[in-house]
Amino acid sequence: MKSLNHRTKVVILTAVMFVLLVAVYACGILISEEAVTGSFLNAKRPPCLEHPFGTDALGRDLFLRTLKGLSVSITVGLVASLISAVIAVLVGIAAANGSKWVDALINWIIDLVMSVPHTILIILISFALGRGLKGLLMGIAATHWCSLARLIRGEVLQLRSQQYVAVSRKLGKSSGWILTNHLLPHLVPQFFVGLILMFPHAILHEASISFLGFGLPPEQPAIGIILSESMRYLSTGMWWIAVLPGLTLVLIVLLIDKFGDHLRMILDPYSAQE
Repeated sequence: MKSLNHRTKVVILTAVMFVLLVAVYACGILISEEAVTGSFLNAKRPPCLEHPFGTDALGRDLFLRTLKGLSVSITVGLVASLISAVIAVLVGIAAANGSKWVDALINWIIDLVMSVPHTILIILISFALGRGLKGLLMGIAATHWCSLARLIRGEVLQLRSQQYVAVSRKLGKSSGWILTNHLLPHLVPQFFVGLILMFPHAILHEASISFLGFGLPPEQPAIGIILSESMRYLSTGMWWIAVLPGLTLVLIVLLIDKFGDHLRMILDPYSAQE
């Protein structure tokens, strides 16, 4: 590893992180419903070799349930982040290419959305849409696009001032052709990096909203549901029900956040020669 430059090390580390995240997600998907069913004979067991995270009050294996919950949280976070990133790109392009009043209106909407705490806004949207998966997805997607939209807007404004764009206009190329051939290829890295960086925030908001009872239904094995159920048993000394799933969620979120930072370094042209 000493003979490798910094960029190569970052690429290898990013690949390892990606494989680890995919492995966690795949394990959660492959766990059957029967594996997380309860058994009162195993209820309230502390962590041991047979049950690394212990069992809950219904005798369900918390390790398997945490993995399955992580797969649910990752799915919700990924879909919500993808919708939000697409909204950000469309809004950013519209703001940069539209008239002054369109740009002013979009900036006003961005300021309005960013002025309200995300958790409150997600709860309001989720409650208005009947809670559940649909309301949670729409709430997260509708609140996480603002920062990326401003970044895309600034990038488009900078690209529009480039000489090759001016040459294309003089050659009679349409706005759609310029958007497809000159603007969108430069926006792809920002889209993916923004998507990855929104991902951990979406997962944490999914867990927090489900914990408060405005997100996924109680029968869904999501991390927020697990943590919400654990609150009634903490006073009885069953610390593992909340601590171990909570620490696992934090570690996965930190891993995704670090993966996004490394991906940004890989896509950054200024670090290409490091």
